[in-house]
Amino acid sequence: MRIRTLLQSGIHLLGVVISSLSLCAYASPKDNSLVVAFSTPLTTVDRLYSIQREGLILSRLTDDGLFYVNPDTLEFEPLAAESYQWINDTQLDIKVRNDVRFHDGSPLTADDVVYTFEWVLDEASETSRGPVIRSWLESVEKTDTDTVRFNLHLPYPMALRDMAISIPIRKAGTYDGTRGRENAAEDIPLNGIGPYKLKEFRAGREIVLERFDNYYQASPKANPAIDTIVFRVIPDQGTQQAELLSGGIDLMMDVPPDVADNISHLPGVRRKEGNDIRIGYITLDAAGYSNPDSPFTNVKVRQAINHAINREEITRYLVRGSAEVVHFACHPRQFGCDSDGPRYPYDPQKAKALLAEAGYPDGFSFNLWAYREKIIAEAVVSNLRAIGLDVDLRFVKLNVFSKVRNDRNMETFFASYGSGGTADASASAGVHFASNTARNFTKDEELAETLLAAEQTINPDERKRLYRNALNRIAEQAYWVPMFSYSQNYLLAPGLEFPVPNDGVPRFWQASWSEQ
Repeated sequence: MRIRTLLQSGIHLLGVVISSLSLCAYASPKDNSLVVAFSTPLTTVDRLYSIQREGLILSRLTDDGLFYVNPDTLEFEPLAAESYQWINDTQLDIKVRNDVRFHDGSPLTADDVVYTFEWVLDEASETSRGPVIRSWLESVEKTDTDTVRFNLHLPYPMALRDMAISIPIRKAGTYDGTRGRENAAEDIPLNGIGPYKLKEFRAGREIVLERFDNYYQASPKANPAIDTIVFRVIPDQGTQQAELLSGGIDLMMDVPPDVADNISHLPGVRRKEGNDIRIGYITLDAAGYSNPDSPFTNVKVRQAINHAINREEITRYLVRGSAEVVHFACHPRQFGCDSDGPRYPYDPQKAKALLAEAGYPDGFSFNLWAYREKIIAEAVVSNLRAIGLDVDLRFVKLNVFSKVRNDRNMETFFASYGSGGTADASASAGVHFASNTARNFTKDEELAETLLAAEQTINPDERKRLYRNALNRIAEQAYWVPMFSYSQNYLLAPGLEFPVPNDGVPRFWQASWSEQ
């Protein structure tokens, strides 16, 4: 089946939704509020206990870390930190700002920073990113009234990244009397230092934020235009569309391109497209975890799979927008994503020849697992069947997918990874190939050592060299089928101004309503 036919088959239900809606006039809200749809509910508003993308979006409003991701350059810059200095490769001094206040009115101090990181370092706290932080951070200590020293186990160039994305600052004593994850996140009122404070959290339904008027003026997030931001949990996209058209919400995120094409032509809706560091990929079980005799342990079979998939057509007709074909195990905008390794252009005849050389002239049977973008997974299955492979699509919910993947009981699977919005190859290639995690299906110790060396090297030129070597090896061994980068579609109510992000993580403090 051709990609365009698959695309058409995915659109026909949209007309049913649209025809059932009665459109109403839309005007800029008089109360200066913004209502955004979340597809997935948050179980906690505490970023220390959440790894969800929605949690990251929320935390950038309610919290600040010592650093933040510059939305234009995607580099890490001081935020609650006034300045920083590397004393040596494993000691970092950070001076804490003296004009920052928590939402309860108390000032931020160096003691709060020490408390926050000591809490994360304590295994009993069970924070979501604790194991990652403990892998590189040995201890923290207050060395002056406003200065904190971070003592690292080893050189770690992504320390600022982890501080920016994973560790919001908490007031000293916040978790006193709690027992780790059991009730640290659920029972403690959120007391952040971000430009918005939490007004209401109705789990699984709604989150209401209001602007924090005592937010520090030196911050790049200072003086947001919107008074109140509401996140409504609406899992069904058809319902989100209806709410947007009737005025119940002001913005939809992560809109499929076919839906965006149709809805954006209706009165009362604007469409914006943005970039995303998220990439789609297919993992092949080169290690034979699912089956020691798996054909995918043969490099020629893996190369055949790479040549069999028409990534260009999938990207052009199904992903669309600013999406582009990805040839290596990282996003092209990530630091270190530079490889001169082999590329695998679409070539079904070469794929068949490689299968024959590998001893499978008549193909073989296997399952392709997926949990998202079924139409893309179906296109991949169609490509693979065209070279004589007997492929069944196992399309399941994420929780099922995660369990089977974590058990390493998949021969192949299609998935995506957003790198947490991090513009560094350590967040893509490093995550999937650097350690013995459930994402790594290679058993390639040499590759893992190369990536680990890159993560423990401060020198940027040496890091680039190591990443190039690692990416070349991944391509040569065809461990992955890198597919495409994603393009984000947003649907907005008229009058809403919203700069689209460069990394796929919206920054709603930049939103505003224009004059009507």
